Amino acid sequence: MHSLPVFLRLEGRAVIVTGQGEAAEAKRRLLERAGARVVGEADGDARIAIVSDGDADVAARLRARGVLVNATDNPDLCDFTLPAIVDRDPVLVAIGTGGASAGLAAALRQRLEALLPVHLGDLARALFAARAELRRLWPDAGTRRRALARALAPGGAIDPLGFDPDVDFWLADSPDAPVSELHVLHLRSADPDDLTLRDARMLAQADRLYHRPDVPDAILDRARADAVRIIADALPEARVEGVSLWLTLGGADDLPD
Repeated sequence: MHSLPVFLRLEGRAVIVTGQGEAAEAKRRLLERAGARVVGEADGDARIAIVSDGDADVAARLRARGVLVNATDNPDLCDFTLPAIVDRDPVLVAIGTGGASAGLAAALRQRLEALLPVHLGDLARALFAARAELRRLWPDAGTRRRALARALAPGGAIDPLGFDPDVDFWLADSPDAPVSELHVLHLRSADPDDLTLRDARMLAQADRLYHRPDVPDAILDRARADAVRIIADALPEARVEGVSLWLTLGGADDLPD
């Protein structure tokens, strides 16, 4: 991962924009939508700047002041890049290429715009409003996370890509607590794109990963960052050809014999 994606709260904060023309105006509109206060280079309160014409001298002056800079079309001068955005407020999907290709990011955004329904924002707000009920039903954080993952999965009770998911109806239906699971994953190759959809989903939900030392980082990185990773030289399914992982979802701390 070449950079860390973050979402900045800019409401009322000063952000420098330099340059003229449509590129500068587009950046100003984007910042104003996020609630930022757009200012010029001389403003001493700003800690973020967008140099819309990629001017190297302006970028250097601002960076010397400790300002984080985005210089359009000049990735070598960028402390951060601006992603293409799919906005389903409060859900935001950001697509970045590290400055490699704005065109590719825009093309992916257009695909996602067609894929992600307009009700995603309503679903997010409903889940936020249901936090107390979620905690009542599943006091344990791990169990609660698995219940949500099951409900939000493809075909689940509140599948976000399904038709009008209803959080209140799901919770009123008294869903059962998810049981602990053990999933064995046999890799076809070192390429994470070769994972089956089910394997990828289980990997993303796992609480613990027991893996042999030769499992590639590209595969392990598909798991949650807070999932426990345990190197196990001898997995129970070692007789099966290919690299294996054991994934545990809740409960079990140890591998079966």
